[in-house]
Amino acid sequence: MSQESPKPIKIAKIVVDPDACIGAAPCVTVAPGVFQLGDDNKAYVVDAHAADDDTILLAAQSCPVQAISLYDEEGNKIYPEE
Repeated sequence: MSQESPKPIKIAKIVVDPDACIGAAPCVTVAPGVFQLGDDNKAYVVDAHAADDDTILLAAQSCPVQAISLYDEEGNKIYPEE
């Protein structure tokens, strides 16, 4: 029995919804080079290439309100699933 490995994710675009963001900041804790909080206490992307894709996915998944959306190179939403 062979089990296929899951296809590695390739994140091309990170979008933070400022209206959904509550400033809880787990994304900043998980990937501080990628996310920071602005003066309005909302997360924003500093450098989309400052962490590997698995870390960025973990940071997005850590958001309690799913304010971070991730897209692949073809524009397909990777996270959160709809």
